[in-house]
Amino acid sequence: MSIPVPNPEYYDVVIIGGGISGIGAAAYLTKEFPAKKIALLEGRAAIGGTWDLFRYPGIRSDSDLHTFAYEFKSWRDEKAIADAPLILDYLKETVEEYGLDKIIRYRHHVVAAAWSSDDAEWVLTVEVTDATGAVHNEVIKAGWVYAGTGYYRYDEGYTPEFEGRDNFEGDIIHPQFWPEDYDHSGKKVVVIGSGATAITLIPSLLKGEGAADHATMLQRTPTYIMSLPRVDTLSLKLTRLLGERRGYLATRWKNVLLDWVVVELMTTFPKTARRVIRHLNKKQLPAGFDVDRHFNPPYDPWDQRLCLAPDGDFFASIRDGSASVVTDRIRRFTKTGIELESGEHLPADLIVTATGLNLRLFGGIDLTVDGRPVELSDAVVYRGALLSGIPNWMMAIGYTKSSWTLKISLLGKSLIELLRYMDTHGYDTVAPYAAEGVGTRSILDLDAGYMQRAKRALPRQGDGMPWQMRNVFLEDRKMYRGSIIDDNLRFSSRLERELAVGGTQNEDRRAEINRAASGRVAS
Repeated sequence: MSIPVPNPEYYDVVIIGGGISGIGAAAYLTKEFPAKKIALLEGRAAIGGTWDLFRYPGIRSDSDLHTFAYEFKSWRDEKAIADAPLILDYLKETVEEYGLDKIIRYRHHVVAAAWSSDDAEWVLTVEVTDATGAVHNEVIKAGWVYAGTGYYRYDEGYTPEFEGRDNFEGDIIHPQFWPEDYDHSGKKVVVIGSGATAITLIPSLLKGEGAADHATMLQRTPTYIMSLPRVDTLSLKLTRLLGERRGYLATRWKNVLLDWVVVELMTTFPKTARRVIRHLNKKQLPAGFDVDRHFNPPYDPWDQRLCLAPDGDFFASIRDGSASVVTDRIRRFTKTGIELESGEHLPADLIVTATGLNLRLFGGIDLTVDGRPVELSDAVVYRGALLSGIPNWMMAIGYTKSSWTLKISLLGKSLIELLRYMDTHGYDTVAPYAAEGVGTRSILDLDAGYMQRAKRALPRQGDGMPWQMRNVFLEDRKMYRGSIIDDNLRFSSRLERELAVGGTQNEDRRAEINRAASGRVAS
């Protein structure tokens, strides 16, 4: 099926998304293929993705930056657990150092992607917002699409229905849309939720001259929380001893291995892990604090992601009395706060609904292949990167039990290998195809609410390699050993497809195939 479009621009690769995944892919591809035409389309007016969008107090990584940063660019700040402004500066440095500003198109929001097998290309419908705010549609064609769109909706967070919400006379804020320069000083704050955002917000709201009067974390279910030093002193020593680059890589691998050991031990010996975490939590809490009620989840460690408290700041806020934890269910909002099912009333001037995200893969892009709508729930992931039956499309989904960005290096190197192989052999199309009878299950291995809500809208994974979504870097790395090229991938070229339809007797066309194969090699 061919899609007629008047004079669209064509790119060898279009990267969708200017966050940490998209910028990383752009750095890999532009360095390896200076002759290829590459564009990065960013729907917003700035790069950074999550690290530019979220503005709530204290927003930071929940992973160390020696593994969260790129393999090809050292993390130079002494803080291993970094706030968003530092991460955003790092991403801007990457853009500048790799000359990516030349390929980024801001305010380009991809709303549809249609694959044409006849033309071996994606036709992208893009909403472009100009400087005046006016929106118009453009069409861009691409040989490949790299979807670095993240995994959640940028335009809305998840907030449950709360009875009496409209009765509350204070402010209600979702962290995803924190107002710029919002003044929370002197306020009584209730943060609903117990995930990473809540653990970050509580101590941050209580810092400095503009501190809140008191902050309460209201949770339905406890979360596992562990403290970690904000500064990795061993990393500083390794850098002094080995130099910046070698010190960074040594620290990176130290942390990769340490994280793997911790996850393996906790998932293999969950009862022991529970006791250890409880012991560490109890040491940081005031005497007599009800640890089991507020910090002993009903599930095992790593059934949901562990939360991080840098330098134990969350526990310090509880010790000094400026923060408290309440484990209960909400009955209703009142004019002055929240009434709980236990009958307790929590007074509040500000309620923060840190209740999660709405997952949405590929930014909600309307995907079609030869005119047929793509149901993502019917697709099976191949090496956690490609999708069965969807040609020339790579997705960037990071890890849940390792730093997200560790996946970016594997994806970048794999896409480079695929492009080189296709150029060398004259192919223009590749897609993985799962054999009949391959069992499929959810790609999600955590029980977080926002993940469970999205199960039916996500691709699935098989029961064995390479049709699996590994969520720990070292396990995934095994799957990427050797070449990504195998019998599960179907390669083809337009000329070969024409011959398949018209017969094999045309030797002139065969010669054309051979000329194309030798002439398409790019570097």
